[in-house]
Amino acid sequence: MGLTLYGIKACDTMKKARDWLAGQGVAYAFHDYKASGLHRDALERWCAQAGWETVLNRAGTTFKKLPEADKAGLDAAKAVALMLAQPSMIKRPVLEGDGRLTIGFKPDIYAKAFTSSS
Repeated sequence: MGLTLYGIKACDTMKKARDWLAGQGVAYAFHDYKASGLHRDALERWCAQAGWETVLNRAGTTFKKLPEADKAGLDAAKAVALMLAQPSMIKRPVLEGDGRLTIGFKPDIYAKAFTSSS
């Protein structure tokens, strides 16, 4: 399986990740989950591997604007439901494939992931 970069096209962090991958000559497919949606099984797989706490973007505006009742009592099932309803709450980018799953973008983490497993 090749690499897929999941996220939202207009996101600045996504642009940094795409630029980094292009600069390293890394081929990938891009999936805009805001425009194309996201399958529950993919989101549940990410949460199982990385933890829903990592996948849920609590720092973003979408999460911050939620009513307190929606934020209260968060668990994996509730977090997945929120992220499926509003994909902007998924931390970006998600890079998956070739035996790796990376949530978020930091150049040093990408560099380590590609030098240690390439």
